[in-house]
Amino acid sequence: MKIGVLGSGAVAKVLASGFVRHGDDVLVGTRDAKKLADWKKETGGKTGSFAEAAAHGEIVVLAVKGLIAHEVLKLAGSTNLQGKTIIDTTNPIADVPPVNGVIKFFTTLDDSLMERLQKQVPDARFVKAFSCVGNALMVNPQVKGGRPTMFICGNNEHAKEQTKEVLSRFGWETEDMGAVEAARAIEPLCILWCIPGFLRNDWAHAITMVRP
Repeated sequence: MKIGVLGSGAVAKVLASGFVRHGDDVLVGTRDAKKLADWKKETGGKTGSFAEAAAHGEIVVLAVKGLIAHEVLKLAGSTNLQGKTIIDTTNPIADVPPVNGVIKFFTTLDDSLMERLQKQVPDARFVKAFSCVGNALMVNPQVKGGRPTMFICGNNEHAKEQTKEVLSRFGWETEDMGAVEAARAIEPLCILWCIPGFLRNDWAHAITMVRP
């Protein structure tokens, strides 16, 4: 597949590298190409602007800080995103320190960042994924007990099927939580996931749904 990744931070580089290893044609978009110079040398992947990455991708991965997600989508261009699956990894983390290990969101439980992004680009097909685990375990995680669970949601069934295929290749079981409003529950899983890290420097874990 042709994959466009929006972002040049750790999450963007890890996911982009995962797509490259799985044989996809990857272009990573950034405002500062210097941030991706080492990644480009190591992987042989391509880099460009946000607009170029969005235009390149059959699937686009939004992998930036939640605080700048709206701005990045604007730079990517709504025309370049129209009708495409957007895998949304973002979380609405506020720019304040955690309290007893608990990070603060700039959204409420009656709202989510993905709902806001979907309204910003209504013709794109957003799917929340990769938002409840750290970047070290995003691609083919090796954990006890088998494949961990990735919770997804979104309004478009085809986009969710495409995302499930990506997640399966990347070593995840998928739980589809329904429409975009479910992001109100999925995004706060990031808060829970971060607590052991901030309290005990324990970042090597993932969430699993089990059934009898």
